[in-house]
Amino acid sequence: MNFDLTEEHLMIQESARDFALNEIAPSAVQRDKSAEFPYEIVKKMGELGFMGMMVSPDYGGAGLDTLSYVLAMIEISKVDASLGVIMSVNNSLVCYGLEKYGSDFIKQKYLVPLAKGEKLGAFALSEPEAGSDATKQKTMADKDGDHFSLNGIKNWITNGTTADYVLVMATTNKDLAHKGISTFVVEKGTPGFDHGVKEDKLGIRSSDTCSLTFQNCRVPAANIVWEEGKGFNFAMNTLNGGRIGIASQAVGIAEASLDAAVKYAKERKAFGQTISNFQAIQFMLSDMAVKVDAAKLLTFKAAALKDAGKPYFKEAAMAKLYASKVAVQNALDAIQVHGGYGYVREYLVERYLRDSKITEIYEGTSEIQKVVIARALLDNK
Repeated sequence: MNFDLTEEHLMIQESARDFALNEIAPSAVQRDKSAEFPYEIVKKMGELGFMGMMVSPDYGGAGLDTLSYVLAMIEISKVDASLGVIMSVNNSLVCYGLEKYGSDFIKQKYLVPLAKGEKLGAFALSEPEAGSDATKQKTMADKDGDHFSLNGIKNWITNGTTADYVLVMATTNKDLAHKGISTFVVEKGTPGFDHGVKEDKLGIRSSDTCSLTFQNCRVPAANIVWEEGKGFNFAMNTLNGGRIGIASQAVGIAEASLDAAVKYAKERKAFGQTISNFQAIQFMLSDMAVKVDAAKLLTFKAAALKDAGKPYFKEAAMAKLYASKVAVQNALDAIQVHGGYGYVREYLVERYLRDSKITEIYEGTSEIQKVVIARALLDNK
């Protein structure tokens, strides 16, 4: 097993790191306070190929492997987890799903501009009564000639107010339960499609989240992704890959917390010496470093399996489960190292804590990840 990154991987990592430090970092604190969406930064990310990293060049993407995507996600998320999730949704949930399951028509019309970063995508599965239990879709899509008429509400949609195209899961045949769910590409501005106000969130505040409403929203039948009745399978398969993206985001937050704690420990003096000389602080930093590496290796493993065309669903769930836990714990430990300073906005670690918590919730809660892992283990016996 080779743990060395290739020259291409190192170049992508450095490019993402430089972009994050020079283009994202200067406005991150202010955007967190004002909950301002980073339009110009997202545009620049698209121009650099960060919004369609794994998509084939045939469809406007960078044609890179999943590990390259993970490395870039970590560097972006270390500086601003809001940009990390914007990037993750467009790459993992939207572009990936359209490339793997979309028709030639859908790929040319929607995937190409999404992969180039000219358009932004969103993924609409969750509903007021269908969160972890995604089989209970209340949004209906009734056949209307060569169109479908959508009616319903979607909740907690990342990129909801800003997305140009939204992948919407809706029931086309309620008698078939989860086998009667289909996926549609819905364009912004389609009559009957609207969004609610931005949620006022604890963390990832520069990323917009809102509800979406559909009232007699007519969508062409040609905009069905994969085929009618395959929407639930589409959502689950796509989310499996998406968990690698969120694991990467969590690793980035955890690593940023460690870096901040190390830096502060080497600067802060108490009792005539820097606090980095105290064993209590050293042990805390050691634990943080071990957890970052463990989370990173789990995420790398899931990415490597996906790139090799091997089953990776269990490993992706493991990576997200552990990395999200580490993100929260490392942020808490970083605040502890900073003491009172860690509790105020002047230092970044309080934002890391606020940003980290959502990684244990979206794209499958930690409890759902345990279900996925347990089922994979039991099915193999």
